[in-house]
Amino acid sequence: MLGTLLERESYYRAFQTHDARFDGHIFIGVTSTGIYCRPVCRTRTPKFENCRFFASAPAAQEAGFRPCLRCRPETVPDVASWRGTFNTVGRALNLIAGGALDESKSSVEDLALRLGVGDRHLRRLFQQHLGASPIAVAQTRRVLFAKHLLHDTQLPMTKIAIAAGFGSVRRFNEVFRDMFGQPPSELRRRTNSDTYVKDLVTLRLSYRPPYD
Repeated sequence: MLGTLLERESYYRAFQTHDARFDGHIFIGVTSTGIYCRPVCRTRTPKFENCRFFASAPAAQEAGFRPCLRCRPETVPDVASWRGTFNTVGRALNLIAGGALDESKSSVEDLALRLGVGDRHLRRLFQQHLGASPIAVAQTRRVLFAKHLLHDTQLPMTKIAIAAGFGSVRRFNEVFRDMFGQPPSELRRRTNSDTYVKDLVTLRLSYRPPYD
């Protein structure tokens, strides 16, 4: 969890005012709901004592929080906090984004070998900069990318599971049930049943406000 009391109070004020400058740099977990949000989320602001602050989405999910369906953490533009300040962390994140730790593929030890460091050192760097392990970061990437595809495409579940890096559709369903308490098909039905028109392609571009 991030910050001294003074820093947490600053993060809380950013959450109260929906300050876009903090978007992607901190995530807020709410203990009363079990959900984590972006600072720009327009939901009712919880009490300060119910808020926990994290440097990354994986850290929030590793602490037991699930993504908000309203502010959608998977759509955060330019998530700088995931890159870290060390070149090793940035390179590792690029490899993870490319599927290096997808299910049924290589291990953290294999990833560390590709980076030329020890696996214990790599885990230590991830905890230092992201507050989460490489495996947690990879799993969060899979879940949020799959959730993004559920919201913004009409791809069948099998293709979404494969594209997001899950080892099987069964595993994809299990992860979603554990995290959201419902299968991915139900999440899609509730969030975008009336969004799409046949043969129309919709492209959504993330941006960080203000935007001229």
